[in-house]
Amino acid sequence: MNSQPGSSGCIVAIVPAAGIGSRMGATIPKQYLPLLDKPILAHTLQRLLSHPAIDKVIVALSAEDSWFDSLAEAHSPKLTRVLGGKERADSVLAALSALPDNSDAWALVHDAARPCLTHGDIDALLESRQHFPQGAILAMPVRDTMKRAAKDGSIDATVCREALWHALTPQLFPATSLKQNLEQALAAGVSITDEASAMEWAGVHPGLVSGRADNIKVTHPDDLQLAALFLEAQQVLQAQQQNT
Repeated sequence: MNSQPGSSGCIVAIVPAAGIGSRMGATIPKQYLPLLDKPILAHTLQRLLSHPAIDKVIVALSAEDSWFDSLAEAHSPKLTRVLGGKERADSVLAALSALPDNSDAWALVHDAARPCLTHGDIDALLESRQHFPQGAILAMPVRDTMKRAAKDGSIDATVCREALWHALTPQLFPATSLKQNLEQALAAGVSITDEASAMEWAGVHPGLVSGRADNIKVTHPDDLQLAALFLEAQQVLQAQQQNT
């Protein structure tokens, strides 16, 4: 059980993995595409299951999923599976519904296709509860010049990047509050792109915790090569640290 100062309740990692990842153009869901020695989702789950502060991992799967059982991580005693929904928010809500009513757990929601998450970033997000008891997300300040496109594909305007951040995952919120706000936002027909957007719709202002640039989401085929490079670099660094 997690017991950080200024926080209470167990940490439940939620992984919405019911999508098909059509932009990858693959014959299987992108979370099962091979990355180095195992599928993308296996890397993601390993990062979460091996973190000592995470008490439980809930994975939301499609009813047609025939690949999950082949993962070694699927049989961890810390892991529970639920039936996911058509949209990400539906899958997250299904996972939250597997928790007891009035649970004091914290929900740490992470993309299935972000396999390069480090324990250091998880630690930073968990520690942020002391400053952001309402919840927070990993994010990264925008570094590049931002352009807004016109309808014809030309540049309409340059957007000031000051105070702009790229939203990453995990995103961490009190499970009961997140479940309530997701339910109400979906009932109101609100477009929910991530957990923070449901909280924002309810008037909550989540904190921003600076995360690593290598915590990329595998969305397009080229991302697989980049993720492989990041994972290999992390493995080399870890080996060096263990030998010193």
